[in-house]
Amino acid sequence: MPTYDYQCTQCQHRFEAYHPISASNPECLTCGGLTEKMFLFAPAMHGNMACGREQAMRSFEQNSGSINRMHGPGCRCGQH
Repeated sequence: MPTYDYQCTQCQHRFEAYHPISASNPECLTCGGLTEKMFLFAPAMHGNMACGREQAMRSFEQNSGSINRMHGPGCRCGQH
């Protein structure tokens, strides 16, 4: 079953729901309001995927004052 992204039309809360394609939109988890399906870009294919897509996207944000570069074995980019 696929995972869908939804946003509440009343409180704007965003969340993910895992259900069959034929299922109707779920109610908002916060206020119980109506939701609409969001169409987002493809999820990140690396990072902290085991902890969820949102946390994986946050893992790519640069912290102020430090740059965290991770390179795999044999990387030849010269930025180690």
